[in-house]
Amino acid sequence: MAEEIRREWFEKDYYEVLGVPKNATAAEIKKAYRKLAQKHHPDANAGDPKAEERFKEVSAAYDVLGDEEKRAAYDRVREMGAGGFGAGFPGAGGTGFEGAPGGFRYETVDIGDLSDLFGGMFGGSRGRARRPQARQRRGADLETEVRLSFDDAMSGVTIPVTLDGPAVCTTCHGSGAAPGTQPVVCATCGGAGQVAVNQGFFQMEQTCPTCSGTGRTIETPCPTCHGSGAVRRSRTVKVKVPAGVKDGARIRVAGRGEPGGPGGQAGDLYVRVRVGEHPVFGRSGDNLTVDLPVSYPEAALGANVKVPTLNGPVTLKVPAGTPSGKTFRVKGKGAPKRGGHGDLLVTVNVDVPKKLSKREKELLAELRDAETESPRAELGVS
Repeated sequence: MAEEIRREWFEKDYYEVLGVPKNATAAEIKKAYRKLAQKHHPDANAGDPKAEERFKEVSAAYDVLGDEEKRAAYDRVREMGAGGFGAGFPGAGGTGFEGAPGGFRYETVDIGDLSDLFGGMFGGSRGRARRPQARQRRGADLETEVRLSFDDAMSGVTIPVTLDGPAVCTTCHGSGAAPGTQPVVCATCGGAGQVAVNQGFFQMEQTCPTCSGTGRTIETPCPTCHGSGAVRRSRTVKVKVPAGVKDGARIRVAGRGEPGGPGGQAGDLYVRVRVGEHPVFGRSGDNLTVDLPVSYPEAALGANVKVPTLNGPVTLKVPAGTPSGKTFRVKGKGAPKRGGHGDLLVTVNVDVPKKLSKREKELLAELRDAETESPRAELGVS
């Protein structure tokens, strides 16, 4: 945590930079960042230094507010800074004195009590000082949606997904440097991405003004991407959809989101799957469902009937006297899942014929007259 706290946290209102309230959700922050980053991206504003500076500012804000732990630390720092240092740090005891550099009034504090929050800001803090690491901006995550047929969802398929937007520059392969050259270690910060600034009794870390925290500088920028490492173009990503995927499932493809800039890590791609309906099968979790029509004689006398499955029909034994709406379970004939398959749930529906031959009518009339008890007897009527 210590090396993450920087001087600009006191100076910059990152919420204002992104145009979001302090209670904004993570999704709202990401949405605001993506909108501003797209608007001010160097590829969309070639030769405009103000847009490039604004892009860096927006990226720096999202680097903090887009990370849950950094955001929490930033909020605490801003709250403490808003209260001012004139009365000393909250919770600190000791005797204050006037005349400190910068007009501050300091008190004697136990640095160890604040080391979790300000460990990297005090020269004499407890514990072993750690060398700050260069900040590498992570690319934004992307999300898209694909539609599959029911059969493809059951069997599994690899599909191409076309994305339009920032992609790794094919000229410099994302390094930002012209072909034949490489980024070099920043001479100002020595590759750390941060520099120490003395503020009287304090020593604070701030983002290196030369390399903007990356720890590297590009002496000869790539002529295609102008040093950003990314260009706007169409690209195709192959996404493997596992067999048995459910409607609404979200598949993560690591590292296939937006590029993170020179030396930065790419974001992830999230693919939302929409599965079409099937004319025969329904679905309940890992189980498939099917409605099976049977004739009255089959339900009354019992029968062996054919039932459709994903891999061809199987035989189901319908016991004599099976009522309409009865559900039978066929093991292992459902949707694919990890370690096997779900089941097939077969619901029997007794089919009442709408047209009868003369002979069928005679037989049904004989059956009706032969019945000794009305099926409505339990209701007290006949």
